[in-house]
Amino acid sequence: MVKLYGSPTSTCTRLVALICKEKNIPYELIQVNLAKGEQKAASFTAIQPFGQVPYIDDDGFILYESRAIARYLIKKYPNQGTPLIPSDPKAQALFEQAASIEVFNFTNSVQPIVFEKVFKPRFGLQPNEERVGEALKTLQEKLDVYEVILSKQKYLAGDFLTLADLTHLPYGTAFYTNGFAEVFDSRPNLARWWKDISNRPAWLAVKDGA
Repeated sequence: MVKLYGSPTSTCTRLVALICKEKNIPYELIQVNLAKGEQKAASFTAIQPFGQVPYIDDDGFILYESRAIARYLIKKYPNQGTPLIPSDPKAQALFEQAASIEVFNFTNSVQPIVFEKVFKPRFGLQPNEERVGEALKTLQEKLDVYEVILSKQKYLAGDFLTLADLTHLPYGTAFYTNGFAEVFDSRPNLARWWKDISNRPAWLAVKDGA
């Protein structure tokens, strides 16, 4: 059984849990208390040198960085659960293109908004509204392009679901459910896509905690 070391509510831990659910991979969550700084302890950084969650122990094979973990698990179990990375060279190239779109045109803008509007208030800190406004302006421009892409195909890499769609869910859900639903809902093709991926049983099983 895969041992998943992380926090049940962390975005990256939930991404790995999501992939385990999609691929029908049993896992055991070993909870790391971020509030107590357990991820910065010497025993933890000896394994994950950046002091971040999650990492996995797969029968002695240690791996960190959630996207790398996701790819590893998908490729290790290609015929199990949902096929999330295509094997055909052209389809795989479209997947890689979509994966880059997610990182550089979505998460790079959504992450600072979620940090300011969701994470900061949890610690009694005031959000930097100027930073939120700048990131939101950039995100709106990027999502206009998403709308065009998704008007021509069902998912970001074509008419097949891939990991590139699912990696939007942890930060996208925090963004959507904390006052920004209209940003997605005002774009019909984006809204259709978001409703599809955010209602997958695997995500519903982990979205409130891995």
